[in-house]
Amino acid sequence: GGWLLLQNCHLGLEFLSELMDTITTVESMSEDFRTWITTEAHPEFPINLLQSSIKFTNEPPQGVKAGLKRTYSAVTQDLLEVSKMPQWKPLLYAVAFLHSTVQERRKFGPLGWNIPYEFNQADFTASVQFVRNHLNDVDSKHGVNWSCVRYMLGEVQYGGRVTDDFDKALLNTYARVWFGEHMFSEKFCFYKDYVIPKGKTVEEYLQYIEQLPAIDTPEVFGLHPNADITYQTNLANETLSTIVSIQPKDSSSGGGETREAVVQRLADEMLEKLPPDYNPHEVKVQLQKMGAIQPINIFLRQEIDRMQHVISRVRTTLTDLKLAIDGTIIMSEELQDALDNMYDARIPKLWFRISWESTTLGFWFTELLERNQQFSSWLQDGRPNQFWMTGFFNPQGFLTAMRQETTRMNLAKGWALDSVVLHNEVTKMMKEDVVGPPPADIGGVYIYGLYLEGAGWDRRNSKLIESPPKVLFTSLPVVHVYA
Repeated sequence: GGWLLLQNCHLGLEFLSELMDTITTVESMSEDFRTWITTEAHPEFPINLLQSSIKFTNEPPQGVKAGLKRTYSAVTQDLLEVSKMPQWKPLLYAVAFLHSTVQERRKFGPLGWNIPYEFNQADFTASVQFVRNHLNDVDSKHGVNWSCVRYMLGEVQYGGRVTDDFDKALLNTYARVWFGEHMFSEKFCFYKDYVIPKGKTVEEYLQYIEQLPAIDTPEVFGLHPNADITYQTNLANETLSTIVSIQPKDSSSGGGETREAVVQRLADEMLEKLPPDYNPHEVKVQLQKMGAIQPINIFLRQEIDRMQHVISRVRTTLTDLKLAIDGTIIMSEELQDALDNMYDARIPKLWFRISWESTTLGFWFTELLERNQQFSSWLQDGRPNQFWMTGFFNPQGFLTAMRQETTRMNLAKGWALDSVVLHNEVTKMMKEDVVGPPPADIGGVYIYGLYLEGAGWDRRNSKLIESPPKVLFTSLPVVHVYA
């Protein structure tokens, strides 16, 4: 009649089937018996065990109010009174606020952190312990050593998880702006209406936290208000995507067209528009005319090879899918996936693995045609004056090829590839204004198709400006990249 606790079951999946058999075949079982399983999400977790269980997850709370409430619910009166130093209570609250902030920024994706870090309660506990020890060692004459506090919070306690230089700079900025003698002044606030309360008991702190707004503006975390649009959009897309994925997949849909008929018609349309395969002999001849061993032409050949792989895969899938719908061949798992995804206007997994990200199948297919157009016209008409850089499989490789080209042009001056760096200049031209290649004495390439997220661009003065309200992306003019 007791409880059995099995922890980290994702590490022992083969035992779980045995457990399921034991539980289902046992002749008599106490009413009070329970099996409690902890596990990470795992694709191979036995589905029948999952379906017969009551499931719950432990997520970090949403919002500063909920985060602070959770933190202070675990704070005891003894902890609040552990130090007689006047700085202790404000510092404890500031560390709790920092803890909630680093958690909350994760929901904004790459706008919040370049890499999503798993900050947890242990980081908070260790930081509080450090602040407590530090205050115990402080002599009243010299006061708190703020550079030490900032370093420990920004570089060690929270910074210890951080691997990206920009994320490290962000954490150190929080430590610099929020931790210092200024935090004890009357004017100090994390953001308007978010201040450090003056309380003596845990209840007083919880009462203050209770009257904080339930929904925070991104500005509380130092982000632009537009960051919320990105978050809300992603949340809505994720919800809708989940709803679509669990729709029933039966063939007939009432009196209208069947799923198969819709997909068959779509497959016909796509096959009709799909570009022809590249002729390897023709590609070779054209590249030799342009100079087959020039770095930029080697790059073009690699891109064409990858494009050909995508075109072939799409053609094969669509042709096989039509045959499977007609009943000529068996509907495999991969073809079933293609059928389901195409019906929902999504990209089949088979194609997505070898291609690029896109929101819908329509946008993806249009991009396939546009990417292919760039490669085929480059091959037929020679090197273009400007390049659609976001239409490459390997944009980094393109920039490396350009560096190699510039280095070779300047070999007489003793240039070496290792010491050549990239320079970028945002021009005032849009892509329609480009009539020739960059000046021969500077070299390099003109590229277009880049945009800014979370900032605007002042074309007249060529500088970054605040993002206009409700505008997420700003298209950049043509950029001159040279080495």
